[in-house]
Amino acid sequence: MLKGYIKRLVISNKEFILKEVLAAKGLMQLLMKPRNTGQKWTAEEKREVIIHLKRISKTIPVVVIFCLPFGSLFLPILIEMLDRRKINRLSKVINSTQK
Repeated sequence: MLKGYIKRLVISNKEFILKEVLAAKGLMQLLMKPRNTGQKWTAEEKREVIIHLKRISKTIPVVVIFCLPFGSLFLPILIEMLDRRKINRLSKVINSTQK
């Protein structure tokens, strides 16, 4: 229920969020790190993501959800909505190595 609500909020503001994320140098690569490489964020990277999201939340209030305590649990929803590819790289790499 909550996941669906957050997903709808992100979808309705996707264009604005994407514009702000792309304007923040290096944020898109940092957000996509787990999706592209399968590696988790370091503590420093998590701090950097939160700092960027706090700045973006001043323009787009819905982003503040991800800055709240336990908001990082919903970051995969944001990442999924912002990913402009049809398939994530990690699954593509895994599938090609299994053949």
